[in-house]
Amino acid sequence: MTGDEITLTIPRDASFQEVAHLVLGGVAARLNISFESLDDLETALDAALEHGAETGDVTVKLRIAEGAIVAHVGPFASESLRAELERSPDEGMSLRRVLDTVVDSYRLDRDGWLELTKSIERQEAAT
Repeated sequence: MTGDEITLTIPRDASFQEVAHLVLGGVAARLNISFESLDDLETALDAALEHGAETGDVTVKLRIAEGAIVAHVGPFASESLRAELERSPDEGMSLRRVLDTVVDSYRLDRDGWLELTKSIERQEAAT
């Protein structure tokens, strides 16, 4: 699956976040990714979607890179999301604080797409 990309477009309604979790879970199961890595990526995705409280659809693009899952999420109104990402981590629970904790890197491009990168920890195969 390395190099493949999965694209999912869903309504921004919070009830559809579970659909994104199912897709992430399917990718994790196929690649034998640890529960911790999957949980971290789901937490990052949920936090981004909660802070981008806009209407319409949101697209999640998942790509498996060398030792990592890269998710592109968007588009968002980049100014409001950028302000959230620039808040000091000392200012309470913020999107920046969540992302700093659960993903290896993130960046917001000028078109409002948030890139989340999480290193993959693989589970040992059961014997």
